[in-house]
Amino acid sequence: MMFPASFASLRRKSAKISGAITLAVGLMIGAAAQAEPIRGAGSTLAAPIIGKWATAYESARADGGDYVSPDWKVDYEIVGSLAGVLRLDQPDIDFAATDAPINAAELGKAGRQQFPIVMGAIAVVVNLDGIGPGSLRLTGPVLADIYLGKIQSWSDPAIKAVNPDLTLPDLRISVVHRKDGSGSTFVFTEYLSAVSGEWKAKYGANTLISWPLGTDAEGTQNLIQTVHDTKGAIAYAESGQAQRANLAYALIENKSGKFVKPEPEGVQAAATSIDWAQTTDFFASLTDRNGDAAYPISTAVFAVVQVSGRSEHRYRRVHDLFRLAFAHGADDAAALGYVPLPKALVARIEQLLGKAGAGRKLSGRARPLLRAAPELKFISRRDGGLLGTA
Repeated sequence: MMFPASFASLRRKSAKISGAITLAVGLMIGAAAQAEPIRGAGSTLAAPIIGKWATAYESARADGGDYVSPDWKVDYEIVGSLAGVLRLDQPDIDFAATDAPINAAELGKAGRQQFPIVMGAIAVVVNLDGIGPGSLRLTGPVLADIYLGKIQSWSDPAIKAVNPDLTLPDLRISVVHRKDGSGSTFVFTEYLSAVSGEWKAKYGANTLISWPLGTDAEGTQNLIQTVHDTKGAIAYAESGQAQRANLAYALIENKSGKFVKPEPEGVQAAATSIDWAQTTDFFASLTDRNGDAAYPISTAVFAVVQVSGRSEHRYRRVHDLFRLAFAHGADDAAALGYVPLPKALVARIEQLLGKAGAGRKLSGRARPLLRAAPELKFISRRDGGLLGTA
């Protein structure tokens, strides 16, 4: 049967439209089927704030809608800094969070980038009757001698000398430390290495230490519980987690001879003593910094993002997560006891994220994330793809 030319033309157009709709639906289904969560692993210190940011990210990307793509979720394994970095070798992990920064040579060899995401303090915590938060004072050399086993009692003259107004018990000191590879261990032993030549020569700074004495604890929660259960215990833990667990913390003497609390002001003072513009890949230590207000066992948590061997869509999602955190997550960090990054440092990180992948052809869904903006504005999309910024 012959159809009029106009009718045949209409039929061809309808077929094209139908095919386009079928293709679009197929692409949407395919995108949804391939969508996977952002996967990270590492620092126990950073776990509470990463969990908070993950919830905020999913909510912001859903933009009030009922549909939540797996692309907008974050799966974070709390395995410690060392294990987190090791997990980056696995093809399904997108980023690691570590309290021990990685040097430029190692980053370049592995095809990774690094930037700080939040700062905090490592508190020295104790379980002593009648000793509340901030009552006990400890110097670096005394703390090192406790962990070396040279000071074994709370009534030792060296401890009494810096605490003349305290009544300290004649009780054996029970040293507690992390068993697993931990960024907190790295920061703490980096500090001990800075204040004790003997510690530096024998043990140094590392995420995993062959401790000369003490009780092992796997993870921060087990460490905190061990301190709770042990009279005379001493340990180290992220300040916010220690304070939420109602553990008494010590004041630590800094390089200026001041005894400082593990609080945000001390961490900020340590951070501002660093010229971040002179660092490579933000590689810097916050421990034992100069300044009257600087808390000497301060740290930053770093995100290490796998770029080489990952699709651009995957590492841009990680950028997207932390750009949202920088723009809107500072209050959440402060509420949990962390110290948000200074604005000038955030600006430098934004430059890094904007340069990542420069010179490569960007996919349509990744391209919008390169737009540097002081505030992220979310574009609602329901097709399972990554949202861009406006």
